[in-house]
Amino acid sequence: MAAPSIAFEAPENTGGRCPSKDRPIDLVQLATRTKGDKAVEIEILQIFARQARGCLQALANEVEAAARVTIAARLKNAAGAVGAHAVLRSAEAVEREGADAGQLATVAASVIEAENFILKLCR
Repeated sequence: MAAPSIAFEAPENTGGRCPSKDRPIDLVQLATRTKGDKAVEIEILQIFARQARGCLQALANEVEAAARVTIAARLKNAAGAVGAHAVLRSAEAVEREGADAGQLATVAASVIEAENFILKLCR
């Protein structure tokens, strides 16, 4: 007898609608900022991808610590604007702790992951 009533019960949804912070780009945050305009979202994401790649290259080529902090801050701000939380956290770590090889690898991995996610969205 329990089986028929299961079809009419609401599924458990204890989490509710929450930001997609586990994705490379928080699409809920982005949609909120763009008021749901998909064309604007794609344009902003493409701009971010170019800027993130430029910052990543600048971080790799720069030797001066103060300049790296400035570049990391620029990347962090751009990532925060589109909801690229992993990029934001890795850039923040460079800002705070400096840019050793491990930190740069973490930044590179997060930027590449965000870029791949953006490319999939733009198909």
